[in-house]
Amino acid sequence: MLVGGKGTRLRPLTLSAPKPMLPTAGVPFLTHQLTRAREAGVDHVVLATSYRAEMFEEHFGDGSALGLDLEYVTETEPMGTGGGIRNVAGRLRGSAADPVLIFNGDVLSGHDIVAQLAMHAAHDAAVTLYLTEVADPRAFGCVPVDAGAKVLAFLEKTPEPVSNLINAGCYIFRRSVIDEIPYGRPVSVERETFPQLLDAHATVMGYVDAAYWLDLGTPAAFVQGSCDLVRGIAPSPALPGPVGDALVLGDARIAASAVVSGGTCISPGAVVDEGATVDGSVVFDGAVIEAGARVRASVIGRGARIGAGCVLDGVVIGDDAQIGARNELLTGVRVWPGAVLAAGSVRFSSDE
Repeated sequence: MLVGGKGTRLRPLTLSAPKPMLPTAGVPFLTHQLTRAREAGVDHVVLATSYRAEMFEEHFGDGSALGLDLEYVTETEPMGTGGGIRNVAGRLRGSAADPVLIFNGDVLSGHDIVAQLAMHAAHDAAVTLYLTEVADPRAFGCVPVDAGAKVLAFLEKTPEPVSNLINAGCYIFRRSVIDEIPYGRPVSVERETFPQLLDAHATVMGYVDAAYWLDLGTPAAFVQGSCDLVRGIAPSPALPGPVGDALVLGDARIAASAVVSGGTCISPGAVVDEGATVDGSVVFDGAVIEAGARVRASVIGRGARIGAGCVLDGVVIGDDAQIGARNELLTGVRVWPGAVLAAGSVRFSSDE
């Protein structure tokens, strides 16, 4: 599992934790991926770490709590997707012909991993990619396939894509292909490894699956992914409670007149006071949302306090930030950890 990125698009959330370790529907996001892999028959996982690498082992240890055998390899400098995969080759087990399942550490998916493995075996493929169809592939590189699902090309972002299929971030490599990736330098599988395999007429298959898929790289996508997990739209065996309109964990306190909905997750120690509403949001441990505040499609960091009567819509509040009463913060606002915003100092409406 490739979990070494800095998650810069999710700042300030990732200032204190790597993206795969952010609480997502009540557990670190990586937990959802690990348990999905376990259900597909995986028992040994190597985590390719870099940024805040120590946090992974501190939380997951040897993996036994999840029924897995976990190992850790840390990059001292960024190696790209291919370089990161090659860097962990010495920890992989099995023969040169065995399949190796690789996940990007920021993709939430419900695709059929077992079926992808079956396709890989049936075609004795060098690589089998999970592909998903998106309405607008211009923001992605596209991956056209032929009628037999063989990959034809790997095309960069273009205003006129030839296919709506994109690389969805789960690959199966024949082990020998990994060993052939250059060692000790940055390598991109999309720009170097995969095109070279096609040039050599290797079999590269595209497993197309229309199941749930989401890249959690932005704050809006992170919130959506967490809410979709809570509501059962995205599947996960790791959800720490029943699916529903909200997930309230541990000793979190929700006042009788407060309303929590839309797949919101309220973490342990958090408080939602009288008359407050929290819709489709993620509230981290120990955060407080005071009386009458309205929070929608937002992330509230650990220990943050949202003052009475505040309106937050599509924003990110960093850990321990203090948002004074009656502030209005709208789409795209990011408040850094520890910041203090005086009462009524940001308004989008003219009333007091």
